Amino acid sequence: MTPVLLASACLLIVTLGYVSLCASSPFGNCRKCRGFGYAMKTDRKGRLKRGKHCRRCDGHGKRIRLGRHLYNLWLRTYRDANPTPRKTFTPKG
Repeated sequence: MTPVLLASACLLIVTLGYVSLCASSPFGNCRKCRGFGYAMKTDRKGRLKRGKHCRRCDGHGKRIRLGRHLYNLWLRTYRDANPTPRKTFTPKG
């Protein structure tokens, strides 16, 4: 197998894996607070305690994945460009 074919096959596998991850789990842990929703601090004795509210994820601990965000933007643009026709009401009889 040539290196170019091997590289393209690996790239295809990684891409399909990420697409399936975004489809099955659109939200991932926040990278700043690591999914807690707040920053972890230590007191003077070294014990962990709750810190400030995470501004990046607004305290939820979850953020939308980049691939899912791009898919949502594409879908919104597509729907705005191609509106569905309205169903007109026609009375029977």
